[in-house]
Amino acid sequence: MTAVAAYPVARHDFSTISLVGLAHGTSHFFHLMLPPLFPWLMPEFSLSFTQAGVLMSVFFLISSIGQALAGFLVDRIGPLRVLFWGMALLGLSGMTLGLAQNYLMLFCAASLAGLGNSVFHPVDFTILNRRVTADRLGHAFSAHGLSGNLGWAAAPLTMAGIAAAAGWHAAGFAAGGWAFAMLLILYSQRRWLAVDELPARVGQAQDKPIDLAFLKSRVVWLCFGFFLLTTMALGALQNFSPTILSRLYPLSLATATSALTVYMLGSACGIIFGGFLAGRGDSQTRVIAISLSIAALAATLLASAIPPAWSILALMAGMGFGVGVVAPSRDLMVRKASLVAMGSQGYGRIYGFVYSGGDVGFVFAPLVFGPLMDAGQMTSVMIGVAVLQTLAVFTALSMPGQNPSLAPR
Repeated sequence: MTAVAAYPVARHDFSTISLVGLAHGTSHFFHLMLPPLFPWLMPEFSLSFTQAGVLMSVFFLISSIGQALAGFLVDRIGPLRVLFWGMALLGLSGMTLGLAQNYLMLFCAASLAGLGNSVFHPVDFTILNRRVTADRLGHAFSAHGLSGNLGWAAAPLTMAGIAAAAGWHAAGFAAGGWAFAMLLILYSQRRWLAVDELPARVGQAQDKPIDLAFLKSRVVWLCFGFFLLTTMALGALQNFSPTILSRLYPLSLATATSALTVYMLGSACGIIFGGFLAGRGDSQTRVIAISLSIAALAATLLASAIPPAWSILALMAGMGFGVGVVAPSRDLMVRKASLVAMGSQGYGRIYGFVYSGGDVGFVFAPLVFGPLMDAGQMTSVMIGVAVLQTLAVFTALSMPGQNPSLAPR
């Protein structure tokens, strides 16, 4: 391909990757819409850690079920309409939070956010796998993961900052307004996201029964388990690490909260580095095993309460970096599972099902670790994070050793 011919292709890829990343970053922002507001919401509504954690369990329970179902919907009607509905639901969840007067309304806000969040992984990966040039997929997955982590990193500072300046109601309205603004942008630029290869466009898919044959694939279930373990560990950190670090070490709550942001930024750097590893064809399982082992070691050190306080930010950044390096290789691993189980027409349902394992992990995280927090077992929570990351290493090592082909079948 000549340089002149390559330029439009590169521009198309860049536009698609950027818009998908913008959507993905917004969805991850809403993962942490509520936790940064817990210092305001818990005294306002007399909530325990367990009750606050239930809100996040509801979010991820609905998202996990919705995500598996959204994958089938994406494969049948295409990703664009599903994407727009998901973003609109995120906007409604923020507005509901802004209007909340009781725990039930917080519950509704979490439910709407979970339903909206459910569409993004099957939508995003269907668009990326179908529209982006094969040799850029590693970097596309890296950019996708990076945008998600930037959304996570932005949420604690943004939501807590607005709540401190104008109250938590204003923070909810701001989150909702952001989602609706993103909806307008995505709709106006929808030409870069359109996918026209689905059989549904010629009326073939609607009459076919739902194909569940992929559930017989061992590699699909291994991917599901990998996501469950890693996101359960991540959920514990997202929900409780500021409190844990401020109790185990002589850190202010503000500094401990910034440690979570440092973790997210470290993860973002890891994702960029991981994209280069994935792009050059390094073994996915080897990259995952080494990186998660480093993260588990950092979690173990933090649990010991031995490191000096000045080193906590560095340890959190190191743990985040190790987890981040995993992301592009992990997504290529899922791509292989999809091609093996169903071919290129099953991206939506495979990514939807596998990523629903991640949501299940987020469901269990507050239910398992919330009671430990209420009992003051801060060290046990960090040890649990290390154990989950170690188990994920063994899950990855159980995967078939071949690298996935980047070319669709």
